[in-house]
Amino acid sequence: MIKYFLYIIICCALFVSCDYFKQDIGQDTIARVNNSFLYKEDISKLISENTSPEDSTLIVNNYINRWATQQLLIDQAKINLTAEKLEQFDKLVQEYKNDLLTEAYKNVIVDKQLDSVISEQEYQQFYEENKENFKQRDLLLKLRYVKLPLNYGGLASVREKLNRYNEKDRKSLNSQDYQFVSSNFNDSVWIKKDILLNALPVLRGNNEQVLKKSNFAQLQDSLGVYLIKIENVLNPNDTAPLSYVKPTLKQIILNKRKLELIKKLETDITKDAIETNNFEIYKNE
Repeated sequence: MIKYFLYIIICCALFVSCDYFKQDIGQDTIARVNNSFLYKEDISKLISENTSPEDSTLIVNNYINRWATQQLLIDQAKINLTAEKLEQFDKLVQEYKNDLLTEAYKNVIVDKQLDSVISEQEYQQFYEENKENFKQRDLLLKLRYVKLPLNYGGLASVREKLNRYNEKDRKSLNSQDYQFVSSNFNDSVWIKKDILLNALPVLRGNNEQVLKKSNFAQLQDSLGVYLIKIENVLNPNDTAPLSYVKPTLKQIILNKRKLELIKKLETDITKDAIETNNFEIYKNE
């Protein structure tokens, strides 16, 4: 593989410059543009073991040509742009590098110190203090449903159990689940109306009548029979329940903790530098 890779590099280098072997450069050098050099290690990861010789040659050659074009443009930019503009770009590059370094360091420290455990009391307190921010835009529903094959023999029994749904009914329906085309018995989870309509397209023309609190409906289309029990409904502009917004609350609370840790880190590192005489502000008279 190494010999094969070297062969590809040499061939591509010849495409780039017929004067390659006249240059007084090292064996690891692949190409040169003015004072910039491309080395073997720069392209060593471009080719995998499964790449054919033809594709390898094409990939490496295209990379070398793109690199050469970019270097030529950079060199021309350095010649033709004003010194003021070049200095401005250098400052932007340095600022970006500084931002990357400081953010990376802060993230490392925060990840080590961040307490990601949130108690139910903290969830509840934050929710109560910010209820006005959790007005629901969508219709939310709690429901259970069963989709049965057409001409299902035990339809009346399933309908009765799904509507009543005591402990005995719950166990019975779960044991029969393999007989159903699809089902959902988890009526403790809030579901958006749009998600429900995608799951049960049969509701699209009947949702105004069916999607009402405590309503039970039996619908049918060419694919099967649908038994639907609506346990609860939350209308748009109602306050979303804590259980529904809990994932959002988790992110908000953790982000708040992160910001507090970052602020403390910045304060502590500056304070420590002042105390150790690593940071001084000189007063100019």
